[in-house]
Parts: sequence; C-alpha cells; structure tokens
Amino acid sequence: MSHNCSLPVTSEGVYPFDARGVAKRFRHAAIFGALDSLQPGETMRFCNDHDPLPLLSQINARFGAGVAISYVQRQPGEIVIDFKVLG
Repeated sequence: MSHNCSLPVTSEGVYPFDARGVAKRFRHAAIFGALDSLQPGETMRFCNDHDPLPLLSQINARFGAGVAISYVQRQPGEIVIDFKVLG
C-alpha cells in the first residue's frame, strides 16, 4: 500500500524530511541529527504515515522551547509536521 505525502515547501529555510524512507531503527537518530543541523529560523517539514507522539515527547525533552512543533496536516496515513528551530 503506497501512501501519498505531499511536502509543500513554500519558503526558503524549510527542508523536507520524509521519515517513511528511513529504516525504523535509525529513524529517531536521523530526525535528531536533522534537527541538530538546522540554524535558528529554519524548519524541517516532517512527513510520516502515523502520528509520532513518542517522538514529539522525545523532541520536547531534548530541545524544549528551542523547537516549535506545528501540524501542517493530520490525516490517517499522512502526517505533516513543521519543526522550527527558534533562536
């Protein structure tokens, strides 16, 4: 079953990250690495096939108020979340 996940990037400093293409055992480490590489003001537009609630808790624990989390799309099979690094 193939899921379609559109990652609209409408501005500079927004970088798509499709988690579905990353092996599950490496996924969280890859996401943390991607977030660590962003500069203040930049955003990772994250796409996944499920709502990553444990990941969101881990991001909150690791980055706290340094990363703003906002859902762009929240439908079964297609979750898009912006993670913006704050200055």
